[in-house]
Amino acid sequence: MNTAVAPKVQVPDVAGQITYAMRSMGVAPIPRNYELFYEAYIGSNPALTRDLAALGSQATQAELDALGAQHCAHTAPAKIFDDAHSRIASELEGLLRVLRQEQTSLESYNRLLNETCKRISSKSTSSAELIESAIDLLTQATGDTITHGEKTVEDMVQRSQEMDQVRKELDEYKRIANTDSLTRLSNRRAFDDRLAAIFNNPSLRPVTALVLADIDNFKKINDTYGHPVGDKILATVASVIRTNVRRDVFVARTGGEEFALIIDGNTLEEVTAIAERIRRTLESTPFKNSRTRVNYGPVTVSIGICMASNADDAGELYSKSDIALYSAKNAGRNCTVVYEDGMQKEFTKSWLIYKS
Repeated sequence: MNTAVAPKVQVPDVAGQITYAMRSMGVAPIPRNYELFYEAYIGSNPALTRDLAALGSQATQAELDALGAQHCAHTAPAKIFDDAHSRIASELEGLLRVLRQEQTSLESYNRLLNETCKRISSKSTSSAELIESAIDLLTQATGDTITHGEKTVEDMVQRSQEMDQVRKELDEYKRIANTDSLTRLSNRRAFDDRLAAIFNNPSLRPVTALVLADIDNFKKINDTYGHPVGDKILATVASVIRTNVRRDVFVARTGGEEFALIIDGNTLEEVTAIAERIRRTLESTPFKNSRTRVNYGPVTVSIGICMASNADDAGELYSKSDIALYSAKNAGRNCTVVYEDGMQKEFTKSWLIYKS
């Protein structure tokens, strides 16, 4: 093991760069615009990055929304949540209306009881008349109140069911918004949230690892066979990764041909064994066209690993895992490398939308 002290890793200020880009283009700093720029920044959709840059510095909100609808169909537009908010507000108002009606009904019942009490207390009528009158009033009041109560329960049950349906729709939309449409794995947005959550519980960091896997020479595959074939290979790689880990392991496609796994409850040796199982399975998986018999393989991956205990925050953990992945590429690809102190990488990634 190399015991040299690693230089301080420079973690890019992603939020600051995105905010600067938005300000430079005169874009309103609202959540859906930030989301659009974020998707362009991570580079998973080159067409989005290109189209966003083409808008220039005079992009209207309508143009940005159209771009979002075109390239980010998996995200939840603000209108969906606005509609859901309106529906929930309407249902709550309906519940309040039902409760007000119930209150009015109970107040009427209370007045009838008071009137009955006064009649019973009156000395101007016979006992038989008093009792008969009291029974009539109480029967009528009680029957009306029971009927109204049953209607109230029905109304509240119906509105509760409607609100539950809205909640289910929002949950489903959130699931879709956090899912990569091609591979059905979690997407970069869900990954960022999960990665940050690692550092909420310090006791779990020694047994939590971030594994980054990147398909080797994927650009060559796309250039040679076309993007439809590339998409099928991405989907197959995702399936192989998913089937070679436990159900509770978080797996995401983080952009382009890169995948990430967050593995909890395992030692470094166990995590390395899992990564090697994935690598060897992919190495031996045939990638052929069943109709033309064209062989697209072999398809291999390079893998980088870093334990959460070796980082102070989510940004540093990702950077160190990426450094290990970079080292695996430099070592000849199709191998697994664990981050060690002293490893370095030049961060020279260029983002089209920030070029002047």
